[in-house]
Amino acid sequence: MMLASLSGGQSGRPTLIEDAARDAVWLAHRYDPGHDAVHLLPVPRGEHRRATFLTDEYLPAGLAPLVVRRSDAIAAAPPTAPLHFVFHSAFCCSTLLARAFDRPGWAMGLKEPVILNDMIGWRRRGGQGPDMAQVMDDVLTLLARPFGSGEMVCVKPSTAANALAPAMLTLRDDACALLLYAPLRTYLGSIARKGLDGRLWVRTLLTGMIDDRLVDLGFGPRDYLGQTDLQVAAVGWLAHQQLFARLVDQFGASRVRTLDSATLMADPPAALAAFASFTRRPLDPVAIAEIAAGPAFRTHSKSGAAFDSRDRAAELRRGDTLHADEIEKVAVWAEAVAAATGVATTAPAPLID
Repeated sequence: MMLASLSGGQSGRPTLIEDAARDAVWLAHRYDPGHDAVHLLPVPRGEHRRATFLTDEYLPAGLAPLVVRRSDAIAAAPPTAPLHFVFHSAFCCSTLLARAFDRPGWAMGLKEPVILNDMIGWRRRGGQGPDMAQVMDDVLTLLARPFGSGEMVCVKPSTAANALAPAMLTLRDDACALLLYAPLRTYLGSIARKGLDGRLWVRTLLTGMIDDRLVDLGFGPRDYLGQTDLQVAAVGWLAHQQLFARLVDQFGASRVRTLDSATLMADPPAALAAFASFTRRPLDPVAIAEIAAGPAFRTHSKSGAAFDSRDRAAELRRGDTLHADEIEKVAVWAEAVAAATGVATTAPAPLID
């Protein structure tokens, strides 16, 4: 691997590494612990807007990374923008919300940057190399480079990186976090509608959560083999409720609030206004109305097709009708597990009372 030097000069590259390190257009895309290097990709704001997630699958093909020593990137990085987080338990309108944060002059939303997945993968492998806390601090610095004057940056990590939430909030003691989740039956319906892909995904998610020691519901490793796919999904959902409650308890409601997708979609302007106030970046009613009427709430977050709250409700009804018996039985089972283990199925410190 060729590390770019401080003198730069590669064709099509900035003249100096400092130029890329200062510019939020150069996304901090990957971290390579073996070389203690950061891969920067040129991703203008318009590409952020178009990409469902900041992954190679959704970014333009053929982008060649600028590979920079972490120390060089940090040495040249500008003062950071205010940084906040949206941690989520999946299939809860988190991508929609991150899209809504793309408002020049107010905020920019980063949708599941892969570099945070690199960090959780590195930790699961034992984290050999540079001090992990220092690397995470530097990664957050690179993600918080401002896109525009006066803007905050709202990072929505992937669900796989949720175990890093306590570390991120500890390293950024001025950051707020919104913990977003879907109601239990809604979540189970989302998994059921996705067929085999959804059912495999929840097993992969739960495996990672077990590796991260986030699951404490009284089950042994063999128990999961006897559970149905939707039961496994419910275990992951309950483990997230445990995690979210711990985050509220550890960092307090002044920094951590919760929101369910049903409340968000029932009144988007109220949720946006509450989030803006929570992050100390208030918006006027006209701006809130424009965001609520904009593409984030009027198109599908994954496909880009026209898709509003009525379409979303119809989709939920179709899934519930087809899988109603399984969803209800698993939901009742999960509620019994929650009662036995002291897990609240409604998260504390709601963003909207």
